[in-house]
Amino acid sequence: IRNAFKKRRDIVYNLLKEIPGVKTNYPDGAFYFFLDISYYIGKSSPLLWRGEGGEAKIKNSTDLCMYLLDKAHVALVPGDAFGDDNHIRISYAAAEDKLIEAMKRIKNALAELK
Repeated sequence: IRNAFKKRRDIVYNLLKEIPGVKTNYPDGAFYFFLDISYYIGKSSPLLWRGEGGEAKIKNSTDLCMYLLDKAHVALVPGDAFGDDNHIRISYAAAEDKLIEAMKRIKNALAELK
């Protein structure tokens, strides 16, 4: 099982490195990444993900998590729950194919922010 989690960690880590503006740690113990998403704070998104018209600014980690949940259908945890609102937490305790798909969706959704 340890080798399976190491492989998942490395898959997610390498995919995260492909997302512009995302900075991350390389976890040794837990099966979570704590992503620095400060690059995306202040970016705008169409409000379609909230069912409204116009644009919305990403003001904090909660906004970004809600955007990614609505737009990419990926659930993440806001960093303010861990004392840092410029971060989000993502788990890699899932099947490899699900992780690869989630990273693709996150990357595509973040690319739409302006």
